[in-house]
This record gives sequence, C-alpha cells and structure tokens, in this order.
Amino acid sequence: MASTAKTAKTAKTVMHKTLIVTNDFPPRPGGIQAFLHNMALRLDPDRLVVYASTWKRGSEGARATAEFDAEQPFTVVRDRTTMLLPTPRVTRRAVGLLKEHGCTSVWFGAAAPLGLMAPALRRAGAGRLVATTHGHEAGWAQLPASRQLLRRIGESTDTITYLGEYTRSRIAAALSPAAAARMEQLPPGVDEKTFHPDSGGDEVRARLGLTDRPVVVCVSRLVPRKGQDTLILAMPRILAAVPDAVLLVVGGGPYEKDLRKLADATGVADSVRFTGAVPWEELPAHYGAGDVFAMPCRTRRGGLDVEGLGIVYLEASATGLPVVAGDSGGAPDAVLDGETGWVVRGGAPQEAADRVVTLLRDPQLRRRMGERGRAWVEERWRWDLLAERLKALL
Repeated sequence: MASTAKTAKTAKTVMHKTLIVTNDFPPRPGGIQAFLHNMALRLDPDRLVVYASTWKRGSEGARATAEFDAEQPFTVVRDRTTMLLPTPRVTRRAVGLLKEHGCTSVWFGAAAPLGLMAPALRRAGAGRLVATTHGHEAGWAQLPASRQLLRRIGESTDTITYLGEYTRSRIAAALSPAAAARMEQLPPGVDEKTFHPDSGGDEVRARLGLTDRPVVVCVSRLVPRKGQDTLILAMPRILAAVPDAVLLVVGGGPYEKDLRKLADATGVADSVRFTGAVPWEELPAHYGAGDVFAMPCRTRRGGLDVEGLGIVYLEASATGLPVVAGDSGGAPDAVLDGETGWVVRGGAPQEAADRVVTLLRDPQLRRRMGERGRAWVEERWRWDLLAERLKALL
C-alpha cells in the first residue's frame, strides 16, 4: 500500500514540458512570429522552452534579440543561424534541448520544413508532436517533391494544425488518410483588449489631417499579393461617389515605390496617404482611424503565393470596422460575408470600389457590420480560447 501511494504521489509531481522549435519568433517581425509569441505567452512559462533562430547577425541584431529574450517569462534558446532548418546539427541541438529540459511534447512553429525533425525527437522521448501549418504549406502541397516531404511530416507527427478550410483541404490532399484525419484547426487569435473601437483612431486622424474625411484603411505589409494596388485603382470610382474619401495605406514593404508611382499615374496621389512601417503598439490606433477596412488580396504564382488566413480582417473587426476582403486562399475564413463585411474578387478594382462606396455612404450599415465583427471576434477568435485548444493538443 505504501509503495502504491508513493507511486501515485510521484506521478502527480511529473512536470510535462513543451519544446517549441521555430524559425519564426520575435523580435523578427511577422504574422507567424506574432502568432507563436502570443500562444507562448499563454502557456505555463515554467513548462516551456523555445528553440529559435537568431534574428539578425551583428551587434544591433544581437542586442535586440538579447533584450527581447530577457523580457520573456520562459526560456529562449537561440541557434547561431538566422534560418533554422532541419539539418543534422540543428536536429542534434533540438534533441539535446529536449533531454536537457525534460520536455515531453514538441510544437513545431511551422510544419514545413521543421517537422522533418519529428522522428529524431520521437526517438529521444517526445511523447507528443504537433506541427502547425500556415499559408506556405498549401504551396508545398502542390509541388511533387515538397508534397512528399509534407507527407513524411504528417506521418511522423501526432497532429498537423491548419488555419482554415482553404489550407486544410489543400494540405490534407498531400497527407495520408490517417494523417489527414488527425488534423486540427489552430488559427491565430486577436487580442480583443488591444484591438477595440476606442483604440485612439481620432488622434491618428488629427495627426494626419484626416479628421473630417471618410477613411478607407489598409493595414498590411506592402507586397503585390495584398492588393493595395487594387485599392489605388479603385480610388477614381470611389472618389466619384465620395469626393473627400482618402485611402490610408499603413505598413512598409518592397512594393511601396511601385504603389506610389501607381497613385501618381492614376491621378489619385492627393487622396492616398502612406504611413510607412508603424510600430506594433500603434497599429490599433491606425485601424481605428478608418471608417472601412479594405485589403482585396489575390492569389499569385499559380497558387504558390496565397493568403493563409488574413488576421488583419479580424483585427479590423475587433476594432469595430466593416471589412472588404479579397478571395485569396483562406482570407474568406476571416470574414462572415454579408455580416462582418464582404469578400470580393482579388484584382477587381470595380468590385472593391462598389463595396467600399456602399459602406462609406451608409453609417448604419458600417455600424451594424462593425458590431457584428466585434462580437464574432469575442465569441470565436480570442487568444485565450485558442491557447486552450493548443494546450489540449500538446
């Protein structure tokens, strides 16, 4: 009896720890990075170890990384490489960390390609292996060589997660039936306490001289897929109906010079404002500066360049804005079409213009869609709800 009681007591004190293996982690900027960090912050810090790449080489990058890591409540171990790949050296390091810290589960921040380390980590004692997919794995599923690698990842992990129905259907087609049946949805969430209707939008409007103007806001990295060019091409039609409207383009990226040239060539430069890159803590206020959020994203490169989900639509909804989304990939999963906003064909300026004009002309419709969007985020997309789902998977 005494032996049995001692065994039961010991079992209760076993601490199950998780090793996160990821190339995508702050201070490196990006949506995947924010996703992983937000999830990590909602796990037990005493039961978490993060193995990540180094953001930048050089003293500036090292200092930013060290300062960030020191602020975290959990252990962060940085690899010397700026691109974490499943090489033999990196795999050995991951196995070593698993054993050193007594981790019993592993979460791959991006299934492809890091999930290829799963067999080695399983042999080292990992009892649970979860691999998260984003948008790029849907592209992997279309190419023969990478499709086979994705299938291997599915066979060697316990669960592959997906963002929404678009990515699930494409990734599942590359997996074995058994692996596809084990897939679980795990999208990023929204901090509804940070993104809300009173986020400081009036201050941004005043600073930019937009206080009395109808504002269409687009918050995103400036790359062709996102559709800022579609919005610029839509502006003549929007201005014909709402002459004082302005397009507020928030974000930086390699496409900015081309977008500025397009605004000049289209004759709408006076009605398009570019903010450049904005610090994360100022993003909620920039969403709040808009009356309508629009990002008519489109799929490019034969389906290899595609929107995985589009968290910006949900952040806009949390801020109380109606949204106009493109139909690329999983973007429609972030919109209740006709309730929180509308989905239009990516690359169709007339469709985008017509929906934006309808919203700018109808304050009650904007309010109704914005309120529905806010409620949907609170019901379905809160970080705390999604973190509980991750805990169950691990």
